Amino acid sequence: MKTDMKLRSGAVIPHISLSDAAKRNYLTRNLLNRMHLMPVGDPAAFDENEDGSITYFFDPTRVVEAPPELWYAPTQKTETVTLESGVEIPRMSTKRAAACGYYTVERLSQMNYDVIEEPVAYTLRNDKSLIYFYDKKTAVRRPLMCVHCGKDVRYRRKLCRNCFAEDLALRRAEGDLHRGEHYHMQRERVLFFDLELTGVYNHDEILSISITDGNSKIIMDTLVKPVRKKKWKQTEKIHGITPEMVADAPTLDELTPEIKRIFAGADVLVAYGVSTDYSHIKYIYDTEAEREALHKKTRCASIEFVRFQSEHYPDLVHASLSDAMALLEIEWDGVAHTSIADTIGCAKVWEKLFPNYYED
Repeated sequence: MKTDMKLRSGAVIPHISLSDAAKRNYLTRNLLNRMHLMPVGDPAAFDENEDGSITYFFDPTRVVEAPPELWYAPTQKTETVTLESGVEIPRMSTKRAAACGYYTVERLSQMNYDVIEEPVAYTLRNDKSLIYFYDKKTAVRRPLMCVHCGKDVRYRRKLCRNCFAEDLALRRAEGDLHRGEHYHMQRERVLFFDLELTGVYNHDEILSISITDGNSKIIMDTLVKPVRKKKWKQTEKIHGITPEMVADAPTLDELTPEIKRIFAGADVLVAYGVSTDYSHIKYIYDTEAEREALHKKTRCASIEFVRFQSEHYPDLVHASLSDAMALLEIEWDGVAHTSIADTIGCAKVWEKLFPNYYED
């Protein structure tokens, strides 16, 4: 006889007798149906019947009224059948059962579940034979099998441990080949940039912009005065740029001609998490054609690092610039989360990932 049971939610419920459940005013599913109630959350306890099936008990303080459309099925208000355990279950349509989260054992098996509780409802076939419905919430989820070999339980990426190891070795070899390739880029024509912003939304504005090249030469490093935003308390805590610091800085419109000139001389523009920076810097260009030309030049150091990390350190999940710097053993040059330090850091990460990127 079981003494307790662990549910899929992680909750552990005790085994109690029917008489103990009555003393605690617990409700069976049959009583809930009769009272037009639905449980909220997990069962409070369970009992094991002589045939091995399970009866769950529910706490009356954790129930809600069932929607009226689930109270009765038309012309079937009082139809029930009695199971061998003595529990009566109602008849309901397949549609109504699905609305309650009840399914046939075959359907649950297709969904990778095994039933352990008694049926909670039934319907009739055309030949009047019974079709039983079971509650998905109290069914047991079977382990999912590897999508490649189908023999072992999934470990990662829907693969078992052996298949994952084989897949990882293949991806690592491909990634190392990609990163080790000679790209023959000229250092002065590979630019790295970073922006600090008032926020991450499209209506937010640029507060600073830094640009360096592959020689670590600083091309631009300036604060930017926003024209709409007057304060940015949340992001100020991250980058430390206050409204007072940008009060006398040039606006983005004033800087735009120089930024365009710098970007025009680049073959590649690299940022760590380029999508956010691009989504703000693109507005210095007036046409979609110009924006698309800029986008074609951009590369994302974050995406490349995530690929490297997933291939060589699959147990690690965090991939911020700070995480990349730490994993690749790169020292910060300046204060993290300032645009110039992040730009220099991005360039160092890029060269670590692509040691043969430049012509020299």
